[in-house]
Amino acid sequence: MPSLKALRTRIASVKSTQKITSAMKMVAASKLRRAQQQAEAARPYAERMERMVRALSASIGNSPNAPQLLIGTGKDQVHLLIAVTADRGLAGAFNSSIGRATRLLARKLEAEGKTVKILTVGRKGRDYLRRELASRLVEGISYAGRKRIEYADAEDVANRVTAMLEAGEIDVATLVYNRFKSVIAQEVTEQQIIPAPPPPEGQVAESTDASYDFEPDEETILTRLLPQALAIQIYRALLESAAGEHGARMTAMDNATRNAGDMIKRLSQNYNRARQANITRELIEIISGAEAL
Repeated sequence: MPSLKALRTRIASVKSTQKITSAMKMVAASKLRRAQQQAEAARPYAERMERMVRALSASIGNSPNAPQLLIGTGKDQVHLLIAVTADRGLAGAFNSSIGRATRLLARKLEAEGKTVKILTVGRKGRDYLRRELASRLVEGISYAGRKRIEYADAEDVANRVTAMLEAGEIDVATLVYNRFKSVIAQEVTEQQIIPAPPPPEGQVAESTDASYDFEPDEETILTRLLPQALAIQIYRALLESAAGEHGARMTAMDNATRNAGDMIKRLSQNYNRARQANITRELIEIISGAEAL
């Protein structure tokens, strides 16, 4: 059994860790509310924008002059996976779930004979994926030190993806991110953003019959609209990921604080048992010595 000094040192160490995890839980809880509000506020606009782009794809996707952001390159050979994770850890399985989903999707595409490229947003995703897929990583973006994610950050990512598409480096682009559902639940989501996916079955007829009037002209409107739509989808993924990160960290730190409390109880019991054993042994030695006299 460890000595009393070792047990006291261990108890003090666990108490110190418990204070840190408790403080991190409160910080994550304070950031979660704002992040959740931003994510929920962005959903209606992003969903409506996505629905409109899908309808455009069904309506004018067969046109030879349709923009690449809408119909892609016409090929399905080179896939870009955009993995959105956090820059910090201590958030349970939040980052590893995205890394695992991206790795499985990459392996699946490669098994089908496709070429895979990966762009990571967040240091944890880059660190996870370069263990096995380092040769597929084309770029890593980090927002470490930022207080919040801005729309300009999403535009920057969208511009990089657009540049790769125009250069003929990719044919398909897919977002992989955690969609925020609740404080204790995030859903891993794979969303194709280039080319625009077909509408759901219930909207196929509506999208096909849709008629659009462009003013001033189709090319001018789509040239401005489609890059914005792409940035909006990326921005939603960043906001959803940020809210999910704070929720996952708050839950992880709450569990860590509870586990630290349980460990302190067990160590305290061991300390009291060891102390009682020492006292009992000393009493036996005193009584034995007195009887020997």
